[in-house]
Amino acid sequence: MANPARTIAVQALVDELQTGCERSFGDAHAMPPGVYTSPEFLTLEERAIFEREWQCVGRASALKVPGDYMTARLGAQPIVVLRDEQMQLKAMSNVCLHRMSVLLEGRGNVRRIVCPYHAWNYSLDGALQGAPLMDRQEGFCKESYKLPAVRCEEWQGWIYVTLDENAPPVHAQLAKLNELIGAYGMSDYIETFNEEHVWDTNWKILAENFMESYHLPMLHRATVGPHSRLDEMECPPGYPAFNYHWITKEASLPIGNAHPDNTRLTGHWRKTTALLAIYPTHLVTLTPGYFWYLVLQPHGVDRVHISFGGGLAPEFVADTEANAHMTTLKKLLDDVNAEDKRGVEAVFRGVHAPLAKPGHLSHLERPNYDFARYIASKIAAAQLAKTH
Repeated sequence: MANPARTIAVQALVDELQTGCERSFGDAHAMPPGVYTSPEFLTLEERAIFEREWQCVGRASALKVPGDYMTARLGAQPIVVLRDEQMQLKAMSNVCLHRMSVLLEGRGNVRRIVCPYHAWNYSLDGALQGAPLMDRQEGFCKESYKLPAVRCEEWQGWIYVTLDENAPPVHAQLAKLNELIGAYGMSDYIETFNEEHVWDTNWKILAENFMESYHLPMLHRATVGPHSRLDEMECPPGYPAFNYHWITKEASLPIGNAHPDNTRLTGHWRKTTALLAIYPTHLVTLTPGYFWYLVLQPHGVDRVHISFGGGLAPEFVADTEANAHMTTLKKLLDDVNAEDKRGVEAVFRGVHAPLAKPGHLSHLERPNYDFARYIASKIAAAQLAKTH
């Protein structure tokens, strides 16, 4: 049964967020502390966002052969995405149809999906193939069991999934982003590593950290900070499904600029990095020579699961120095991530403070303003739908 006091408190928080989002960008403030600390607010996010929106789960190239799979959660729903026998991408519920155990964990390869609890097992299309001793139950019909399908689409080499049967296709929602970054040829970038981490912070604090480069000179002063000039950054207004900003510079690593064999990019684009925040949780740094990304899943208000990956543009993969380039990049990204971890965990400790108060955003935090407006609009739409 809902606690009336908590219901009133979370509604007051929603109202405070929406009021703040009605400010013009010139007078924009950071989001209220409670949006990062309230479990009730996270419940609203799960219903309004994670159970409805398209979400990235990783690179399609990670699933190379039949039976390759990766797992994720959409709100409270565990899912698995795999290559079937025909090499098609398939997504489905990752919950057994018997006693509802989660079936698969992490990433791997299977010939069949076997439940670790009672060994019910499913083919790669989700049909039940075997159920030990169940033939003794006359009411049981194996053919009536099939794991529920989940919508799955590929965009620019990424796998996206949603529980919403009515959501517009990914390519339609990201059509403008295709126009903005099409010349990079991101579909052909080759992933060379993927790791999983859990940090002690709220998912939105990490997302916001990725969205703005205002913090680079200070937080990353031991790594990329000395190469990051605030006057090199452009932060245009975002779009309903994503925000972005640009940094045009002479890169500190050779792979940060276009390879001599790259004929896709011309002029200043050969030195321009795109930083993309595809709502709600897909964050990509796309340079002319490499990319890296985070895919986030909240584990409560105080922890976030991170899928961290990256790789090279095809010209650098073909380069004789490819291994050296990737080693250098991975070392840099690990160091940058360690700095970010300290930063976002410090913010999470700070938002709990009784005297914490959100301040004005800088002109370089336009993506954060757009992200807050996205969060507020989705929660408002879900509340409106609930009352009708």
